[in-house]
This record gives sequence, structure tokens and C-alpha cells, in this order.
Amino acid sequence: MNCPCCSGKTYEDCCKPFHSGKKNAPTAETLMRSRFSAFAIPNGIYLIETTLPSKRKLHNTEDLQEWGEINKWTKLEIVKTPNINQVEFKAFYTDEKGKPQVHHELSTFRKVNERWYYVAGKFLE
Repeated sequence: MNCPCCSGKTYEDCCKPFHSGKKNAPTAETLMRSRFSAFAIPNGIYLIETTLPSKRKLHNTEDLQEWGEINKWTKLEIVKTPNINQVEFKAFYTDEKGKPQVHHELSTFRKVNERWYYVAGKFLE
């Protein structure tokens, strides 16, 4: 199957090694892509595990899993990477009512002990 992150690679050659824990994402953009795929599959455990530990209390696995399940994730567009720690993206999905949506965000990431984590996001129009 094609990877949900729209890399053009197969899931097995793209995000699956990150989701299975065999590899860690080497860049913030790669982590962003793997997190999008984790919403599409869905994999709430991966989403919480790739959130900065000090920020995990703001999220929970069940809600992340449900958000992935109730929406149909159709496309990821990386708009730009302003610096090594930030990724601006648009996540396209169809909500539970069948309405097309776009989630436009500037996400911040942090590398701790050679592993990237999602820190926070700022919603954009």
C-alpha cells in the first residue's frame, strides 16, 4: 500500500519502521509525516509516544485514536520547513459528517536524546 503521508513510497518503506519502533524519525519533517500516517491508520499509541513527554498530559491515547478513526485522512501537504524544528503542513481529511476539511498548522518539534518529538502546533488559516 502507498504510505498515507504522500511520500510516494510504500508504507513498508516509509512510515511503518517508525510505527513499529524499529527506527526513529531522523528529522522533524519525517516525524510529521509519520504522525499524519498514524492518524490515517490510526495508531494513537504512536501519536502519544512521539509527543514530548512533558506535553503528554495535554493529550490522551484514546482521543488521538478516536480522532484518527472518525476522520478519513486523504492527503498531507508539507508547505515549508522554516527551520530544523518546525514544519508547516496541511492535512486534508473528510470529517465524520462527510465534509472535506483542511487542518493547516505550524508544528514545533524538539530533538531529545537523538529522538524527535512533537511539542505543539499553531493553527493557521
